[in-house]
Amino acid sequence: MQRTLLVSTDGQAIMRSHDGGAKWYRLNIGQDLEYDDCVRCLLVDPRNPKAVWAGSERGLFRSEDCGAHWHRVDCALNDYAVWKLAVSDSDPNILYAGTGSPTRSAFFRSRDGGVTWQQTTLLMPERCAGVSRPRMLAIAVDPSDPQDVWVGVEEGGLFRTRDGGDSWTRLDEAWPSHPGNSDIHDIVILPGKDQGPNTVLVLVVTALYRSEDGGATWTRAHAKESWGLRYARVLLKKPGSDDEIAIGIGDGTPGTTAQVLLSTDRGASWTPTTLDAQPNSCLWAFGANPADPTLLMAGTKFGHFFLSEDGGRHWAKQPREFSEITGMAWLPATPVDMELPHETH
Repeated sequence: MQRTLLVSTDGQAIMRSHDGGAKWYRLNIGQDLEYDDCVRCLLVDPRNPKAVWAGSERGLFRSEDCGAHWHRVDCALNDYAVWKLAVSDSDPNILYAGTGSPTRSAFFRSRDGGVTWQQTTLLMPERCAGVSRPRMLAIAVDPSDPQDVWVGVEEGGLFRTRDGGDSWTRLDEAWPSHPGNSDIHDIVILPGKDQGPNTVLVLVVTALYRSEDGGATWTRAHAKESWGLRYARVLLKKPGSDDEIAIGIGDGTPGTTAQVLLSTDRGASWTPTTLDAQPNSCLWAFGANPADPTLLMAGTKFGHFFLSEDGGRHWAKQPREFSEITGMAWLPATPVDMELPHETH
């Protein structure tokens, strides 16, 4: 299978590899997306194996040739810093975007496959206590209902809409009072068994909240007490499975080390995985694609890049290191007419 690996960064835009990571390429000059931009997130278009969106500090961008060329999506996200993008599993024409620092933190939606966007009523204050300016790090769409969306804001709280963003309910204030509850880092929704309620996992800075009844009640696992590392950052639902999830944790931000844990029972229990080298900072991003659920990517805040070829049980550090990694993805294709200047090994 042909593959393109993509790594978004703070300061080097998007790097790409078409040979499994042996060689990497920067963006060519003369594009809407500059080769030294800050790109915060990536989202693969499920309708097109060569297409991907990128959220940057200058708005929304799209590539239709595996990341070789990028054009700006001229829309309501212009000049917003886009921190998170999500697409509905049940209706890929419905997408959502969350913005944040250094711009205002707000929630946007698209109902035409990402061509046009509208701002919704969810808008954060300009300032917050923990990170100066809030940012929407987490968006999870109910697998069977594209209008049911959960949103997590770093230093802002947990919100849910059942009508695609017209109205909102805040949920974290009903949790037991623990420091850091409003500091949401990631959300995963697992479809219910036998048409039962969904399992929802919400990762906050120091803990994992888990609900088996669609959010009616919650259990809490404290990161330091449960796994030995205190900083919980990122979740990954393994493609093709409704039970397997990975979690990336570290000893702080940026931290000095990290670990990947794997659950095969919807987050009820966790097992450490094997990394063949010590990460240099906390885990910051995962990447996956349904085309091959066994191939997973993981990146640290300070640029270490790990690959797993067995579904996340073992991770091999790759020789290429990056500037600050912000997002990861891979595509089951390569460009047809590939321009390959700016090669970096």
